[in-house]
Parts: sequence; C-alpha cells; structure tokens
Amino acid sequence: MRSFVSTPMQAGRLYLAGDAAHIVPPTGAKGLNLAVSDVNLLARGIEQFYQRGTSERLERYTQDAFKRIWRDEYFSWWMTSMLHTFADASSFQREVQRAELENVVASRAMATALAENYVGSF
Repeated sequence: MRSFVSTPMQAGRLYLAGDAAHIVPPTGAKGLNLAVSDVNLLARGIEQFYQRGTSERLERYTQDAFKRIWRDEYFSWWMTSMLHTFADASSFQREVQRAELENVVASRAMATALAENYVGSF
C-alpha cells in the first residue's frame, strides 16, 4: 500500500490529474473520486480561461486540489493502518490497531467520522 502526491501538480501549462498527480491506497476508495475532482477543477479553469481570458483558476489548481487530496490521503492512510495487518508490526502496534478498530465500532462519533470521510460529506 503506497501513497504519493506530486508537488506541484502543474508546471506551466502542463497539469497532472488523477494517478499521475497522486496515488492513494485502495482501502479508502478515493482514487477515482480524486481524479474526477481534479478534472472538474481543471475543466472550470479551462472554461474560465477561454470564456473570460483569465487564468486565475488554472494558476491555483494545485492549491485548490490539495484541499481535498490531503484530506483523502490522510483518510486512506488511516483506513489502511487500521484495517490491514503489517508483518513488521510490534505486538504493541497490533494492540493499538485492534483498540482503534474497536473504538470505531463502539463509538458513534468515530463511526460517524468514518462515514463522513468515506462518502465525502463535508
């Protein structure tokens, strides 16, 4: 399970989107959602450029995209660290992992936070 984020996601008129710009572990199911979000931001920027002649949205593409990307990268990392076993984990790390999963199951607040992050309701 690996994660990656290209910083920045643009160089001049070259823009990266989706897996070319960022990789998230599949545990959080965020890869396609992030790619669509990237394309949506780029489409709005390109539309503004050709309709109004301004490149403001294109210039801040990376900054705007990072707001969602880093939140989803964190969520996917958290889900992966909670749900997957790791061969090099110490007994302490395994117990913390178990306790965290039990906390999510037992706590309405934690379960709600997981659900909100999973579906993206912010």
